[in-house]
Amino acid sequence: RCIELGAEDYLPKPVNPVLLRARIGASLEKKRLRDQQKEFVRRFATPEVARDLQQSGFALGGKRVRGSVLFADIRGFTPLAESQPPEETIELLNTYYTLMFDAISGHGGIVSQMAGDGLMAIFGAPLALPDHCEAAVRAALEMIDLIRLFNAEQAAAGKPQIRIGVGIASGDMVAGYTGTNERATYTCIGDIVNLASRIE
Repeated sequence: RCIELGAEDYLPKPVNPVLLRARIGASLEKKRLRDQQKEFVRRFATPEVARDLQQSGFALGGKRVRGSVLFADIRGFTPLAESQPPEETIELLNTYYTLMFDAISGHGGIVSQMAGDGLMAIFGAPLALPDHCEAAVRAALEMIDLIRLFNAEQAAAGKPQIRIGVGIASGDMVAGYTGTNERATYTCIGDIVNLASRIE
């Protein structure tokens, strides 16, 4: 009855101190693992995807939504990467992604994929966004402005500057979790995804 009422565990009286310590230790370990799981979800998923996982649970598949998709990448990235040590390329990429994530999340989008120097962002899923078209365009404009500021710092430090390409398309798409039960990602598919990629 205690467990049915929500108790984590219980011991009958008289309480055995050894069992009490063991049960408290087990409860604390369960809490530590739950906290660690929440931290992993927070770190490897956007807040919107983490919220969707908490509310809906995980299931492979998707649902039809209306939204916008944005693709971006660094122009001429391969020659740039070949012209400098890998450590400098990683540092550049980390700064680039930090700036791009800030611009995208600041306008209600989520970054669903990163590959090398490219990324894909969704506006309108998993949370609906009524002005997803405008939000995607404003994010793109901010991304370009941030790269301009980044390039000014790079030039002052005598480091290479970068240019980015951005493509956006809006319309119906299917958004959800794809992959396997062991490893999945939140993404979207549809004609507009292909179109945004081609525009970029």
